[in-house]
Amino acid sequence: MTVFSIEVRTQMLEIVGPTMGEFFFQKGGKKRSGNKRKIKTLVGEVEISQKQARKLKVSPKIVLSPGLEKCCLRASAKTSYQQAEEDIEELMGIKVGHSSLHRLVERTELPLAQAQSESAGVSIDGGKICLRGEEKEGGQWRDYKLVSLHGNVCEAFFQDPEGLKNWSNVQPLSPIVTFLGDGHPGIWNAVESFATQSWLIRREVLDWYHLKENLFKVGGSLKRLEAVEHLLWRGFVNKAIDAFDGVKSKRAKNFQAYLTKHYQRIPDYQYYQQLGIVIGSGDVESKIKQVGARVKLSGARWHLHNVSRILRLRCAYLNHSPLLSVNVLS
Repeated sequence: MTVFSIEVRTQMLEIVGPTMGEFFFQKGGKKRSGNKRKIKTLVGEVEISQKQARKLKVSPKIVLSPGLEKCCLRASAKTSYQQAEEDIEELMGIKVGHSSLHRLVERTELPLAQAQSESAGVSIDGGKICLRGEEKEGGQWRDYKLVSLHGNVCEAFFQDPEGLKNWSNVQPLSPIVTFLGDGHPGIWNAVESFATQSWLIRREVLDWYHLKENLFKVGGSLKRLEAVEHLLWRGFVNKAIDAFDGVKSKRAKNFQAYLTKHYQRIPDYQYYQQLGIVIGSGDVESKIKQVGARVKLSGARWHLHNVSRILRLRCAYLNHSPLLSVNVLS
């Protein structure tokens, strides 16, 4: 008989692990006759008495150990509940149904992320999530805001501008903070209410790559577009606006209005880059894509009361939160 023909993991989970678990549960008192219950743990299914459960403060509704709950939350943060169920069973040999995973996420109240060091850059962007509609034709897409504190944590807020504002006021920030965003007015409204401390020096910067993308959407003479790109790169906004004075297309007029609206947010990008000041909001856009990879799975529809929970869980995963680590006591 080879080692591969022996179901070592099964033996560990069904015999060895539970025996070890019951040994460590002895601090909760000796098991006596009476009602008993089983709890799924990282070492298998462990049987404990009602007295042990009370002494160890194990709620009557709890069927998973804290360590296993963390593993389940971590798996649920990465993929669908159905796929998470399969992954947990494949990797750990423990069966936790997708409905149980769903209920676990619903009842878990994760705290908002808290940065541990100062941030000199903040990016804000908007994402989409599909709500479960009452009608059969499908869901309803709604916006959420995601904030990335550069070099620190990210957090998402769904229809909660006051929550975003309160969260921003308790984050450690450098005396001078660069705020980056695209041209969407909702982003700059969020920036305006972000971190309202009087001592903070705010520097708002229109994302260079969005600016360049919008420029080339104007179309027309490539020579003109390249010349305007150079002007904007050096912060010559008035000259960039004047370059389209003779162009009658609607796109050109809209771009001129766009430049006028964000005039104060268009610096000398070359100079900023030389100083090491971030000029692109790629950091938050990357986070938006990673959050979207979980919440925008094919066919995914979310109940309104679950949106904030799944967004916070996904952000906790992206932040490498110790709340999702079995190596950290909580």
